[in-house]
Order: sequence, then C-alpha cells, then structure tokens
Amino acid sequence: MKRTLKQIWLALVLCLALPGCGNEIFQTAVDGSEGPLVIYPDYKEVTIPANIAPLNFRYAMAGVRQARTTFTLGDKSVTVKGVEVEWNVKKWKSFLTGAAGHTIGVSAEALVNGERVSDSWSVFVSEDEVDGWLTYRLIEPSYQMWNEVSIMERCVENFDETVICDYKHTDNACMNCHVHGQSRGDYSLYYIRGPKGGAILNREGQLRKLTLNAPGMLSGTVYGDLHPSGRFGVFSTNIILPSFHTEAGKRMEVYDSASDLTVADFENNVMINVPHVARADKFETFPCFSADGESVFYCVADSLPTPDRVMDIRYSLVRAAFDVQDGRIGEQIDTVWSGVEHNASVCHPKASPDGRWLMFSVSDYGTFPLFHPETTLYLTNLASGETRALDEVKGDKSDSYHSWSSNSRWFVFASKRGDGSYGKPYFCHLDEDGRTTKPFVLPQKSSRFYIYNLKSFNIPDLGNASTGMTVRDAARMVKSASEPFAQAE
Repeated sequence: MKRTLKQIWLALVLCLALPGCGNEIFQTAVDGSEGPLVIYPDYKEVTIPANIAPLNFRYAMAGVRQARTTFTLGDKSVTVKGVEVEWNVKKWKSFLTGAAGHTIGVSAEALVNGERVSDSWSVFVSEDEVDGWLTYRLIEPSYQMWNEVSIMERCVENFDETVICDYKHTDNACMNCHVHGQSRGDYSLYYIRGPKGGAILNREGQLRKLTLNAPGMLSGTVYGDLHPSGRFGVFSTNIILPSFHTEAGKRMEVYDSASDLTVADFENNVMINVPHVARADKFETFPCFSADGESVFYCVADSLPTPDRVMDIRYSLVRAAFDVQDGRIGEQIDTVWSGVEHNASVCHPKASPDGRWLMFSVSDYGTFPLFHPETTLYLTNLASGETRALDEVKGDKSDSYHSWSSNSRWFVFASKRGDGSYGKPYFCHLDEDGRTTKPFVLPQKSSRFYIYNLKSFNIPDLGNASTGMTVRDAARMVKSASEPFAQAE
C-alpha cells in the first residue's frame, strides 16, 4: 500500500510520543520552560484568568522519573504524582475557588537520570476573567491542504470543543475569515467559499447566507469587521496570489495584486463602495471599526508591481471617520503609524472594546505575516497616540493574528514560536496601564497534545458567549440560497 507524506509524518510523530522514542527531547526542543525541571507547555510564572481550563503539562526532560508536583493556594494544597500533570476539571475549578487576585505556589521534585532535582514557580490568578469561547480554524500548516479545514469553537473554561463548520459538510469547500463583532458570541460571520458558498452572518441566533459582492468590485469580500450597531460590515476586496521564494530560508509569500475597501449594509442588502478607499494606485486592506463604530482603521500601501516588488511594499495604519447613518467612510485619512517611516509593514489592526487600545502586527514587508518569523505585535494608546512594540510578548517565530476579550483585559494571538510551523493560540493579560504578562498557550486535556497535533490554530477569535452554531447549520446554509447584494447608488 502506498503511504502519503502526511501518514508517514503522523507515524513519526506518534513514535516520538511513545515512551523511549525521544519524546522528552522533542518536547524540550519545541518550547520548554527554563529552570532545573523543564515543563511543556511552559506555565511557569504566568498570569491566568480564574475561569481558565486546567494548566496541564508534563516534564519534558530525558530520564525524568518519580515526579511530584504540589500546588498551594492559601491553606489548600494538592499534589499530583507523575511526569504528566493532568487535572480533573472539577477538581481544578474547586481548587481555584476564591483564587482571583492571589498567587498559586508550585513546588516540584523528580529523579532526573537518578539524581534528585527540585524546582518551584508561581502562577498569579487575575481578578479579570477572559471570554469563555474561542473560535479558530484548524488547517494544515502549509499550502497543500487548503480544503481539509474546519472552524471550531472551544470553551476555554474546560476542554469542550464544537465543530462549527468543516469540509465534510460543505462539499469540500474552504472556509475562513470568521470574526466576532465586538467580541459578542451572538454576532459573528464566517465564509464558506466555492459555488455554493457565501458569508454566513449570525445575529442573535438568526443565520443569513449573504453574497457580499456586487458589480464593480474586485472580488467578493475577504477580511473585515462588524459594526457595533449590527447594520454594517467593513471589508476588503482582494486579488490574492501566492508565490514561492527563491531566497534560502524563506518558504512562501502571499500578496495582493489589487485590493480595495467596501461597506456592506446588512439591512438594505447593498454594497457601498467609496472611490477614495478604492484607488487603483493604493492597496487597502484589513479594515476594522473603532469601539464606538465612528471610525474605521485600515492598512494602506502604494500599489507596486507584484511579485517583482513585493519585498518593497510597506503598509501603513490609517484612520478615517465612519458615518453611522449612511455607512460611508470619510474622505480625511489620518496616519496612525507609518510603515514607510518605520521601514515596516502593518497587518491585522484590532481595536479594544473599551476604546483605549489598538493592536496590530508588524512585519518587515508585505501583507501576509504567517511566514514572517519577525512578525511582532504592537500596541497603540488611542488617547495619547503612543505606540510600542510588545517585545516582552514576542516569541522566536511569528506572532500574528490577535483578538480581544470583551473586557479588554485579555488578548489572544496566533504564534508559531517553538517549532516554527504550527500556529497555536497564546493568551496574555493587559493591565490598565498597558503592561502585559508572560503569554501562555491554550490549555489542553492531554499534556502531550501539542506534540502530536498536526493542525495549525488559525485566526483565534474570542467571544463572550457561544455562537450556538454547528455543522448542521453549515450543511443547511450550503444548501440554501444566498441573498444577493446590489451596488449602492
């Protein structure tokens, strides 16, 4: 029987996951902690919300045996025996009762190659909870398997996971670009691509399948955001092309050969195209609304010939007023952060729900940061205009797409830190003064999960409630007619 490369890779990873097959060495190489006892995932000295799922981990060292880990919170103490530290959810929740605002002390000891080794660290439990639901797309970490994807919803308070949409129920179609409006679970949108596809809008549990396209547009809508009122969405329309690098160490580039902005009026089923944000001499993309819905942030660059000059393209972050009465973007365009001046390129701006902050990712050039290991998150104080790189959050590989919790105290972002191939969702706390804490990866039921997982977590997006959507809804929407949209006069 012929074996595919994917099957061979799976067999290799499963071998590594077995005792005696080098699993400890593999884990340490991926993203282990520092200290006498290396743990993976690294949950040492992190700040967590009180409603997070158990921080399951394992000791990622060759020759480690007879491990004992003790968690202490006030007068409560729990000891877990074994190399794999995996909590029962109910026991974890009981242990965290009353923990908000306090520190968990962790002490550990184990035999490592016959020698007794001790270690200790702490975990601070924030008084700020994080939104309980996270959606993401599970996809192969390359360009071959674009159609074997799923959009999932995970409850971050436990390990429950629901399939919102997958290729098995949508005629093998691609699906992408899911987003919550204002971090609301009952207000979201995702796309099913292909002949039977459309934009699936969820508003308070009512699903609509929309054709967000009209004569004169470059393409159907791609990247976008939903207005707080529920009436509008702002989107880019893009002609997206992939290209392979000829330079050593660079895998692939994805770029726009053209892109514009447009606004969808969901109540009147019209697309509102504004000439000054649909210019042929500019690339416009990645729009988002301000928290109050009165402004639009987006990225803009000079239109250069691609792919020949893709490495010269620098996107800047700009802001324009938004008319909440007629859905039009204002003509005055103000620069928030200049990519040209900083010799860098901006992607994925996201405004915090409290209106205080704007987060975006910065790469050396271009508009597709996933394959750019230098990609770093930046934060702008919208009151003062001060912008800084979140260097204290940066991993050794790309930190790209991000979203806010509805209380603006937490954000989640996709990072390829460690192995460099598989994107994983990391959480980080932001205090009132804009100070951040050490990021931690989404906890999983198995401490070995990230070792044998063969999918990237793409576009992690937080919601304050479940979307309530399932694959049955996706299958039903594929079969339903898509509402047409006309061009606004």
